[in-house]
Amino acid sequence: MALVRGCNFPDDLYYNVDDNVWARRESDGTVIVGMTTYGCVLSGEIVAWTAKKAGRSVDQNKSTGTVESGKWVGPVKAPVSGEIIAVNEVAVAVPSTINADPYGAGWLVRMKPCDWAGESGTLLNGQAAAEAFEAKMQTEGFPGCA
Repeated sequence: MALVRGCNFPDDLYYNVDDNVWARRESDGTVIVGMTTYGCVLSGEIVAWTAKKAGRSVDQNKSTGTVESGKWVGPVKAPVSGEIIAVNEVAVAVPSTINADPYGAGWLVRMKPCDWAGESGTLLNGQAAAEAFEAKMQTEGFPGCA
């Protein structure tokens, strides 16, 4: 697992660095999507997760739903295009789960990707993701995760 300025970035995930989201390809071909620890720290304590309904198709880099914190309301963008097939009801009911465990219990949606092979090439993982997050944090003057 990469550790960048105190923020964890698991090596087995694919990241859209610009939008602070991750994707994990499951053995059944579906993709789990969530926010990075960096995104969670920037957002502050998340108080609401309002996802698009299962069955909705979402284009790459378009909203899968909206997170709300005391200082920010914004979209969680899809790292790849696809159909939302499940919403994490735990994160809906207890939004603080997203901050507490963004790579585990705080996942947001499960998608059936349209073109994983083609679109996942725009995502970064491993050392490349860690380097990109370090550069982004440097540019944004981010001191680090607590």
